[in-house]
Amino acid sequence: MRGDAKLMVTEADTAAALGSGVVDVLGSPRLIALCEEACQNALSGSLDEGTTSVGMRVQFDHLQPTPVGAEVCAEAVLKKIDGRRLKFDVSASDSGGLVAAGKITRVVVGLDQFMGKCCTP
Repeated sequence: MRGDAKLMVTEADTAAALGSGVVDVLGSPRLIALCEEACQNALSGSLDEGTTSVGMRVQFDHLQPTPVGAEVCAEAVLKKIDGRRLKFDVSASDSGGLVAAGKITRVVVGLDQFMGKCCTP
């Protein structure tokens, strides 16, 4: 299973805007979120009704900066299913080449049971 996701980088996506740095380039938190979106797209339509997947582990190397106005494309490939754990290889590229690579593990959960574990404010 494979999924992808694309993003045109805006000021709101920068490290400076996200509080993860002071530079006006694509921030790592936004890049990880894009890779998570690619994982979700890979699973689209394949999980049982009433279930979803949630992030559990991220191992990620952000290798090159991407400026505002550039398009970045993320790809996720499901490499292993270990019970409820889904292990993906992820990567992201822009016009200059590879921007990031890593692994994301997601876990399949029942929506109602999962949300029932939340503490109410």
